[in-house]
Order: sequence, then C-alpha cells, then structure tokens
Amino acid sequence: MKQPLPHLGSLLFILTACNHTKTEPQKMEPKATEKLAFTNGYSEVNGLKMYYEIYGQGKPLVLIHGGGSTIPSNFGKVIPLFAKNRQVIAMELQAHGRTNDRGTDSSFEQDADDVATLLHNLKVDKADFFGFSNGGTTTLQIAIRHPELVNKMVLGSALSKRNGVPEWFWGFMQQSKLEHMPEQLQTAYKEVAADSAGLQLMHDRDAKRMVHFKDIPDEQIEAIQAPTLIIIGDKDIITPEHAIELHRQIAHSELAIIPGGHGEYIGEITTIQPDFKENQLVVPMIEKFLDKK
Repeated sequence: MKQPLPHLGSLLFILTACNHTKTEPQKMEPKATEKLAFTNGYSEVNGLKMYYEIYGQGKPLVLIHGGGSTIPSNFGKVIPLFAKNRQVIAMELQAHGRTNDRGTDSSFEQDADDVATLLHNLKVDKADFFGFSNGGTTTLQIAIRHPELVNKMVLGSALSKRNGVPEWFWGFMQQSKLEHMPEQLQTAYKEVAADSAGLQLMHDRDAKRMVHFKDIPDEQIEAIQAPTLIIIGDKDIITPEHAIELHRQIAHSELAIIPGGHGEYIGEITTIQPDFKENQLVVPMIEKFLDKK
C-alpha cells in the first residue's frame, strides 16, 4: 500500500522518519554527551579525514550511524549509558557530519572497509559492533569482509535485501529530495559540519546508494559466525519477516522486536517525544547480550 509523499520524511536517510506517528516529534537536540569526557580527532582513512570520538573505558563497542546522520543525532541518548561499562568508539562516515567526501559514490562495502581501517589506525584488533539502519547494513559488511574484527554485533533495523521494506519504498526513493529530509537531521548536520553546503552532497550520496541497493547474497550472510542480536521496532520500516529471515540465516543470532518505530528504541533524534524516558531504551538488553559468555 502506497504512503502519501509528505510522510516519506527521511526514507532515503535510511528509513529514519517514515514510521512516525501523527504527533510531530519535538525538535530536541541530543545533549547527553556534552558532559562526558571523551577524546576525538581525525584519522587518515582510505582518502578520507574521518572524524571519530572515544568515550569510556573497557571492552570496545563500535557505534555505526545510519544514513543522513551524525554521532549525536543517532547515538546521543545511548552513548552515556554504554560508556559507563565499556569503551565506546563512534565515527562519522563519508560525507556525514565532520568527515569529508572522497569524490566517489558511497557504498556499504566501502564504509565497512573505512571502519576497519579506522580501527586499525586506533590499534583496535577486535570489538563489539552496534550498527543502526544504514549502519546495520555496514556492520553486516564488516562481518562479511573483516570477520576477524568482530566479537559480537548488534544489528539495529538493518537491511540486507530489497524485500526487507515495503515495495512502495523503492518508488519513492526515486523521488527523494533534500527537502524531504527531517529538519532535525538537517539541523544536526549543520551543527557539526564545517561547511553546511555539504548537506546536499550527503543527501545525494545516500540517495544514489539506496536507489542502486542490491541484495546481500545469502551465502555471505549464512557464513557469518559472530554472535548477533537483531533488533527492529514493531512499527519499523524494516519488516518483521525480513528480521526473522536474517535471524534464521545467521546461525548464532537472537531476535528482538521492540514496541516503537525506526530508531525509537535508541532515542534517535527524530523519534524523541516530550515524554521520553531513558528507561525506554534498549541499552540494558544490548549489554546483557554483549556480556553473555
């Protein structure tokens, strides 16, 4: 069933806003990380100057954001919680936030290689990974292309096949324009980017990648050996059937379907409502999975 165009929101920014309720989310910026001690910097990564942040101490957890997003817009609510118990490493991928563009199309495979190079530069040999939305698809590619890096992984609303979203999604992707991008994501980009003109480029890179998205071959997914937690919202754009198929394909996986929309379970910026409470987030469930022997 087709949805009206005004509700598309950030479909191309990997599915961030298309499942909103009729109540508009508040224009709240994630400030939770501002009081945390952290280190940050830029690393030379395959032709990029990749921006990264590191919080906390302990076993490393790598956070990979979704399309059209920045570290704080995706993970501002959960970083303080994760950083209590582990070292959190987050980066901004090609053309996103504070990371520049290399002048070539974006791909999930290249993003996976970029994350692997960043971790090599940071002298991280093995880590847990949590990828949200586009970042979940990138995390799948890391497990496929760089399995030696992955201890455990959490796939939040990840897409591996075109049939994982409703059919109308792909038609609307062809029509995507910058003005369809949620204001919260545009503001979050402008708050951190050195040149706000890069917003259009980020949009175009992400749009083209999704228009040309191809299924990840079954044999590549089925070869994944890392213990995996798959999470979607029950009102997610990612279908339950897709999440179940992914769960069946990855041998050592668990599946959780959480009440709420795309990214609501981690407090993604476009989902924040006035009655938001930290205890609505899935951090304890993720940490229980990561800590399991």
